[in-house]
Amino acid sequence: MKTNSLPQPRLLNYDLGPGVTAFSTTRQGGYSQGSYGEMNVNAYCGDDQTTVAKNRELLCNALGLSNTDRLVVPHQVHGTGVVYTKREEAPYDAAAFQTEMEGKDIVMTDEQELCIGVSTADCVPIVLYDPSRHCAAVVHAGWRGTVKKAVLVATSRLSALYVGSTSCMQAVIGPCISQKNFEVGQEVYDAFCSEGFPMDRVARLMPANDGNGQKWHVDLPLCNRLLLEQAGVEPGHIYDCGICTYDNSDRFFSARRMGINSGRIFTGIVLH
Repeated sequence: MKTNSLPQPRLLNYDLGPGVTAFSTTRQGGYSQGSYGEMNVNAYCGDDQTTVAKNRELLCNALGLSNTDRLVVPHQVHGTGVVYTKREEAPYDAAAFQTEMEGKDIVMTDEQELCIGVSTADCVPIVLYDPSRHCAAVVHAGWRGTVKKAVLVATSRLSALYVGSTSCMQAVIGPCISQKNFEVGQEVYDAFCSEGFPMDRVARLMPANDGNGQKWHVDLPLCNRLLLEQAGVEPGHIYDCGICTYDNSDRFFSARRMGINSGRIFTGIVLH
């Protein structure tokens, strides 16, 4: 007998201890099709809006959330804007909060059973969790956000808002493009150099993809690990999943591999 079972999102889960669920979505287990297939919850990348809504329902069901109003998906602009909700302030209102999510790349909260996250497709998603204060942040850091040191903004604001210390924070660096696949122009190299990144550690010359000479390749995960350490996060508290989106585009969305008109990975966290 045939059954009409719903798709089940296949999540990459991160262990940050009891009372918290941290994850990245894979491409599997949703309704989207083509370059958006299957699990895309981002409404800003050209996917069918009805399908995105259905995928959000699937994800919220998988996370045990009451409804899709409990899913915070900001409209990112490669900046360092912060949006947050705190339990002791006005009750969370999804409709009112929607306008606050415009142009934000960092989301933070201490509210329980609320999923905050960011969307990526080669850029670096970073989850921050402070177990002592039971608060969290998620950061979108492409090369522009990394140059702007978005993760330093996030750790500083999280500590200030919830009166904590970065030394007890835990961090996850989610799926993103690896150094060997992140070929950049001289202007990008110069941008990192001008902001004081140790270029002998984070960049190297490699054969150009078109076979014409050499091009710089920048290690975005390492750049953000170094920023986390600079912020005071203990090296042992930083987990890099080590997954390259470009090399694993069958499981994770990659804009460089698939084009910008494709789906997005959603990396998020839920406090319980």
